[in-house]
Amino acid sequence: MKKILSFLKKELMLTLSLLAAGIALIITPPSAELIHDIDWHTLGTLLMMLCVLEGFKQENVLRPLVGLASNLKRMTSLSLFLIFGVFFCSMFVTNDVSLIIFVPLTIMLFRDGGKEKYILPVISMENIAAIRGSLLMPFGSPQNLFLYGKAGVSAGHFMLHMLPLCAMSALLLIVFVFVLYRKDPKEEISARADRMVWTPDGKMRRIGYVCLFVLILTVIVTRTTLWPWAVAVVLIGMLILDWKILLKVDYVLLVTFLCFFVFSSSIAANQEIAGVLKKAVAGYEYWWAIGVSQVISNVPASIVLYPFTENFAGLIYGADTAGLCSLIGSLASVINYRIYVREYPGNGGKFIKVFTLVSWAFFLIVVIPGFLLSHWSFF
Repeated sequence: MKKILSFLKKELMLTLSLLAAGIALIITPPSAELIHDIDWHTLGTLLMMLCVLEGFKQENVLRPLVGLASNLKRMTSLSLFLIFGVFFCSMFVTNDVSLIIFVPLTIMLFRDGGKEKYILPVISMENIAAIRGSLLMPFGSPQNLFLYGKAGVSAGHFMLHMLPLCAMSALLLIVFVFVLYRKDPKEEISARADRMVWTPDGKMRRIGYVCLFVLILTVIVTRTTLWPWAVAVVLIGMLILDWKILLKVDYVLLVTFLCFFVFSSSIAANQEIAGVLKKAVAGYEYWWAIGVSQVISNVPASIVLYPFTENFAGLIYGADTAGLCSLIGSLASVINYRIYVREYPGNGGKFIKVFTLVSWAFFLIVVIPGFLLSHWSFF
């Protein structure tokens, strides 16, 4: 029992998600419909990505990217490269995937360069970059994908309406970086890429992992309904390439996501809660999207609130702003948290403190412009 309690204390987000799922199942008892409504697609995609990127880590597949980043000798340049790498990558491979790629890279480079004190503020800005960069594209985030499908507008029309928020966020991120390094804008870093070696016997594994990664990106971009087969292919591929990789996958993160999905599905299925939302949401979609997302995250909040929405712009702008308030506001933030605490066990509280400070500073600047833009009719 002591070991279990110690584990739950260490894994804070897992503990919160388990409590949330338990409370939700009391409100809405489990059923076949509830199980069906869980976002298995996202869980499957996350499992595939965690497996392949663990292989990337094992075989140093990202060595060229590390080499490129290592050529940047100033902290401002390197931080902008990493943050905007997440920003633009999130537009095409979703916000959570971009964080899985760039946050471990950031930790490694800053640790090698003796700049660990900057890790938390920079990965907090990468979190913002993932959330605000992904909002531009219909497939940049799960909530955008869901709401884009409901809107019935062209991709160009969708991007036009999201562009002001995206551009404003990009400029603000640049300002945040220079504020971080205001004492010495020319501060230098010497991060080494030479410790990432490509062994000859790992060539086929590296090629295999890259092929599986391309498969995952194809599944994400095409939104194919054949994703369960892709999951099977990836797992079989991992068994063939190096079965030991499967033992290193972050299954705690998967269980955390599963619990949050159970919670959101249970809440959405409760008729009394749905009745309250029907009366209260219309006309206040922007604020409801931000508030509800702090309880069930922005993806399920979008699904729950959509049927009661009159102002579509308010709902989507609110959902894409909600992730700046708390870890639960966007499950991409949970991924960021999890990556960090795996590298720095016991520092979860420190992460939340810095994350909250940086995110709220950004939120307070963009929340009112976002609200004003929400009156720009989507249709």
